[in-house]
Amino acid sequence: MTHLERTALEAIVAAAGRAYAPAGRTQMHFARGKLRHDPVFRAILAHGLVPDGARLVDLGCGQGVLPAFLVAARACYERGEWPTAWPPPPRLASVLGVDLRRRAIAAARVALGGRATFEVGDVRDAAIPPCDVVVILDVLHYLPPDDQAGVLARCAAALAAGGTLLLRIGDADAGLRALVTRVTDQAITLVRGGWPRLYTRGLKSWITVVEQAGFRVEAAPMSAGTPFANVLLVARHA
Repeated sequence: MTHLERTALEAIVAAAGRAYAPAGRTQMHFARGKLRHDPVFRAILAHGLVPDGARLVDLGCGQGVLPAFLVAARACYERGEWPTAWPPPPRLASVLGVDLRRRAIAAARVALGGRATFEVGDVRDAAIPPCDVVVILDVLHYLPPDDQAGVLARCAAALAAGGTLLLRIGDADAGLRALVTRVTDQAITLVRGGWPRLYTRGLKSWITVVEQAGFRVEAAPMSAGTPFANVLLVARHA
């Protein structure tokens, strides 16, 4: 990254983190740490993966750090503090986030206020309204294969023609990185009070199941600076 890109990114992270201050210091520091160190957020901005005017649905949204990041990025852009190499960040027409964890949803509502809608729900059966972008980051491997396919089919049905599914998955065929990813996922969930069965796949299998739902898929490594086996699938509605 250039100096200007690093400066802009840090300003966005700081602003998005401040939005969580009323929800608590833990929520604020989590947001800042996640946005600063997870490469997927920077990639979504730098590659313009969410178009202007998008209706965004975030399944498994946690405390809503992606919408908070995009809102902060737009404010940075409108102040004229924006790297020329990056496309303008989107003005979001609407945001819907869904997650099972009530405390995370409560924090998201505090941070985004009336700029987004957040609901407690299960991604397997939550209603997905007509939309332009669906984001599912690090979620589907918690669901059995039939449920994975069901969620993908409902995303395809909700997305407008040419719409985009941004799906981050772990590549189970990536050796030691795959093991680190799996152990980390289970440790995080244990801290939250559970020990789930994980339904992981290799990258080729993930691409196949997404294509079967009616998408054209491009894969981009998304674990730079981390020990994980993460890949972002950019899936266009066929």
